Amino acid sequence: LTTDMSAYMLMTLENIMLCQAQECVWHRSILSHMKDANIARVATQVAEFYDLAIESGSQGSLASTIPPGWLDHFKVKRLYFYAEAQYRKSLDCLANSQYGEEVARLQAAQELCNQINELVTYNQRWSKPLRAAIVDMVRAQAELVGGNRVRAERDNDVIYLDPIPAPTALAAISPYKLAQSKAPEIIENPGQYLGEEELGPPLFKGLVPFVIHQAASLYEDRKDQLVAKDLIISLDELTADCESVLNSLNLPHAIDAIQKPVGLPPNILVGADEIKSEGGFIGLKRLLDNAISSNTAAASLLTAAETALNEEAHEDLQVRQGASASSPRAHRAESSELTNTFRAEIAKYCEIVNKARDSDATIKKQVDTWAKFFALLGSPREEIERQVPSTTVNPLTDPHHCQIVERLQQYLSEVAVMRRERLKSVEKLKRVSSEDDITPALTEEMQRLAALSSTPILQFELHQFEDLFSQKLDKYTSWRKYIEEEKEAQVELLDSIREANQAFLMARSNHPLLQQREKALSNLETAIKRFRDASFNLHDGARFYATLEAELQKLKEGCLDFAMARHLDALDLMGVGHGELPSDISQAPEQLGAAGLPSRERQQPPNLVWDPSMPLKYATPK
Repeated sequence: LTTDMSAYMLMTLENIMLCQAQECVWHRSILSHMKDANIARVATQVAEFYDLAIESGSQGSLASTIPPGWLDHFKVKRLYFYAEAQYRKSLDCLANSQYGEEVARLQAAQELCNQINELVTYNQRWSKPLRAAIVDMVRAQAELVGGNRVRAERDNDVIYLDPIPAPTALAAISPYKLAQSKAPEIIENPGQYLGEEELGPPLFKGLVPFVIHQAASLYEDRKDQLVAKDLIISLDELTADCESVLNSLNLPHAIDAIQKPVGLPPNILVGADEIKSEGGFIGLKRLLDNAISSNTAAASLLTAAETALNEEAHEDLQVRQGASASSPRAHRAESSELTNTFRAEIAKYCEIVNKARDSDATIKKQVDTWAKFFALLGSPREEIERQVPSTTVNPLTDPHHCQIVERLQQYLSEVAVMRRERLKSVEKLKRVSSEDDITPALTEEMQRLAALSSTPILQFELHQFEDLFSQKLDKYTSWRKYIEEEKEAQVELLDSIREANQAFLMARSNHPLLQQREKALSNLETAIKRFRDASFNLHDGARFYATLEAELQKLKEGCLDFAMARHLDALDLMGVGHGELPSDISQAPEQLGAAGLPSRERQQPPNLVWDPSMPLKYATPK
């Protein structure tokens, strides 16, 4: 065992809990105003419990397990409760007029308080301070004992003159043990609780040889393979085939359309509500207009970026014109070499924008084609019902036609009954499989083989249980027969449904109103699908254009920053200040005068000698 589970550690923890319990009794005895003699005995027992905790916790093997401050805490508490016992005993002596013994008890308590003070001071000196609550409790006790000692000595010296016995002559305070360690009955006698609610069944009650577990696992695998992957899947496939045939014949929806021609099918109503929740045709048109506007804005950003690069290339060409071979202007990096990356990005995004424009055009064409249907589906329900051809009674009123419909309904009712019975059979099969536990039979078989063996040493193999496996799996043979019967019955029933449905279609094909209604409903279903596709594509396009615009804005700013940097560099090469923008950058600085103006426009400085004949001119105030 590890140190934290050793006997000394467990004994220490037990003693600590006894200390805490006895200390709670001490607190309660004070609050309930017990006699001071009894409180002294209770406090003595607390101190002795702390003695036991110190003794068990001081073992060398627990040095690294018990927290470092525990033992110091125990020592302080032990001295504290010994002092408490002496103090309470002194109060009892005062009540019994034993004044000399009272002084002796208080002196003994004072000595214990001094020892506590030395221990606390030592711990504080070596950075091992005790808890503030413990320090305050010790100081309060020292002040209380000191005050009572001064009072008792003065009274005895002045009034009572009772002889003070020596500390060794004082009678020992007998402890009063109220806290006891007692193990619960369930721990002392656990056998009595096995099988009960407290402990549950014995852990190894169902322990069987390992070969039994292997055989049981093998049987479970074979049973699951047979039940889940053969029998149940076969029944599910039969049900799926039946569903597929009925869906291909549009049953029972076709009969519902005949018997309940008034109103709209649920799928049309759900689709119309969905279109209304998205704003109808107006909301879809708004999304389309936003997509077209976003495409135009993206193209404008690309145009601005490309224009900035073209202007920079033109300016670069002007800087190079007329420059000598040794001029820095001639050795300037060409614009085409520096803008390859930008132009490649522009070309890539141009292709993306063009493809997006084509996609938007396709969506716009689809929206324009189905605009009338979109507008109708966004209308109130009454308007949609008014636009769909309908009748108020069953159009197939001929007795022969009614007989065809009734026969088809009867076949569909038989299909519903067959489905319900099949679901019940599947649940029953699963229940039989879950209750099929082969472990008892394996145990009996192992005991039988052991009885037939002539040697005491037995070795069982899995192949010895094959006969038992076959015997247990034979119970599922009847389910195979049931599946075959279900398959034959379903094939016969579906053939009858196909025949009756063919007659039903022949009777319905000659009714023009039904044909118009079916065509209208089919168009509405297609329109709902087209609206969903267009709405999805436009919402996806909105997210696409938001991302694209951010990327194109970044590209445009990069091109503008590049063009501006090149423009400033060109001004430096031409010798023009950044604040002076010449109308023609091809004009060389050599053609400028000293004042930055053409030499032909330079003027002579005015005559600074005043001529009385000249009129006075006042400068315009700035």
